[in-house]
Amino acid sequence: MNLFEFLPYVIALGIAASIPGPGIAASVGKALGSGLKPAFYFLNGLVLGDITYLTFAILGLAAIASVFSGFFIVIKFLGAAYLLWLAWNFWNAGIDPAKMSSAKGKSFWPSFISGYVVTISNPKVIIFYIALLPSVIDLNNINLNDYLVLIVLTIAVLYLVVLPYILLATSAKEFLRSPKALKYLNRGAASAMVGAAAFIVFKK
Repeated sequence: MNLFEFLPYVIALGIAASIPGPGIAASVGKALGSGLKPAFYFLNGLVLGDITYLTFAILGLAAIASVFSGFFIVIKFLGAAYLLWLAWNFWNAGIDPAKMSSAKGKSFWPSFISGYVVTISNPKVIIFYIALLPSVIDLNNINLNDYLVLIVLTIAVLYLVVLPYILLATSAKEFLRSPKALKYLNRGAASAMVGAAAFIVFKK
């Protein structure tokens, strides 16, 4: 494939990623509740989830996925349940600024895995890679080099779309240091997580 043939994928992914959904909501909630590093780990989990579905589509597993649709329903509700658990923790989190600072950057795997689960259980991502991707890329003619290029493009697009949300949320958190403000931030993060969970459950 030449570079111009990748352009429809970049445009389609950029539009899909920009549409507000559980990924962005959960990323903002993570940034508000835990800070920049955990949110960055979370973003990496989101990206890996997209790469997983991209790989499924290229390997021709879309048909298999439709047969085992019940499995994806289970994953969907597990993802929503995990977000609700995070929301409960954010809502009831301590409001001590020192405690919030000391927790930053110390939870790579929980943050990373939660980002991955959000993407894997996100109906919008499933629809994009399983149903819409074949309309913008000829999956029957993808070779290893094309696959690697698609991975790099996926990472770049998702970072360009989601990272600004994380940075803005983190900046807002840095300006609000009072216990009362941190309390509202925690509860705002919890609300974002609940909204993301609801989106996952009720989105067809």
